[in-house]
Amino acid sequence: MNSSNRIKLSLMMFLEFFIWGSWFVTLGTYLEKNLHASGAETGAIFSTQCWGAIIAPFIIGLIADRFFNAEKILGVIHLIGAALMYQVYYAADVGVLYPYILGYMILYMPTLALVNSVSFNQLNDPEKEFAKIRVWGTIGWIVAGLSISYLFLWDSEEGIKDGLLRNTFLMACIASLALGLLSFILPKTPPKVDKNEKIKIGEMLGFDALALLKDKNFAVFFISAILICIPLAFYYQVAHPFLENSGMSSPTAKMTIGQISEALFLLLIPVFFKKYGFKKTILLGMIAWSLRYLLFAFGNAGELSFMLYIGIALHGICYDFFFVSGQIYTNSRAGEKFKSAAQGLITLATYGLGMLIGFKIAGLISDAYKASDGTIDYKMIWIIPSVIAFAVFLIFAVFFNDKKKIAEDAINV
Repeated sequence: MNSSNRIKLSLMMFLEFFIWGSWFVTLGTYLEKNLHASGAETGAIFSTQCWGAIIAPFIIGLIADRFFNAEKILGVIHLIGAALMYQVYYAADVGVLYPYILGYMILYMPTLALVNSVSFNQLNDPEKEFAKIRVWGTIGWIVAGLSISYLFLWDSEEGIKDGLLRNTFLMACIASLALGLLSFILPKTPPKVDKNEKIKIGEMLGFDALALLKDKNFAVFFISAILICIPLAFYYQVAHPFLENSGMSSPTAKMTIGQISEALFLLLIPVFFKKYGFKKTILLGMIAWSLRYLLFAFGNAGELSFMLYIGIALHGICYDFFFVSGQIYTNSRAGEKFKSAAQGLITLATYGLGMLIGFKIAGLISDAYKASDGTIDYKMIWIIPSVIAFAVFLIFAVFFNDKKKIAEDAINV
């Protein structure tokens, strides 16, 4: 791949995740502090991500794979996304904001697959080269968080009071516009499927891989993957408002510690697989969820602030050791026939069904522990997902007994 295309793809990844990180992290705080949303309303808005994940296969399978170049669809989607984010910027209440966010996420979630498709189409050795492109996405998310906290001060106490967090949507709008325009000069990525080929809805959604559930161990993993998304939803929805309310300064920037951790622990997965095997690696990821929420429950922004920082830093173990390890396990068990379908099924089950349930529960729990004077019992809000994560840990530890060795090539997923 020539240097020009490498720069274009790296910038594409940077902007793709800069856009998401520029507004999604602070969304919970903005909804609570500026739009005075209830926990249930906040959960409904965060759930738009799940609806986007559920609908994404149709956009990719019906349009991107059959009729138009991936880079052109990416460009059109981000230009429309810029217009929707501009409307969100002006939304004065939850009722007005919701349909624009819903429309945006239905369009944005398919772009996560599109940027991968554009990248893979240009790589001679994806297993070795893709990480060097994808890491720019993590950098983009981190830069967005640092900019909000240290460059613009939008998440400072005064900034939040003045409603400056709404500017995050304008920042996402501008970045989306930039990526939309950039997309039209990205390397050409033509459709891979004959447009006349019969459409199989079950194949697009990954339903063809349901046969894998006949394997008891894969079924245990599948159910655990759905359940662990419930505590994951608490982190996305509650963490930023919690850190801000606890008195932590520049919480958006501090939360980028999680992305740095994610990048570092990703490199350690092959080491853990080789030394401890899949089951122990994924159990470590599960117990990390329970531990991080206990740290949030009993930590504070004063003398015990180190507990909050450790909780944030555990994101790498929580996410990589469960979700990335789970993708590797799924790939190894699916076989050539069901590889794509199995990955699609896991994505639909976790980011679709699992987090849809999780955001709903997180919203209800947040309302249940919010007093009439506006004070919030965050200790209980964090203890509940900690218990859920520990319960999933026990289920997996007891019922998963797969002794088969995962193939070495599966680790390169």
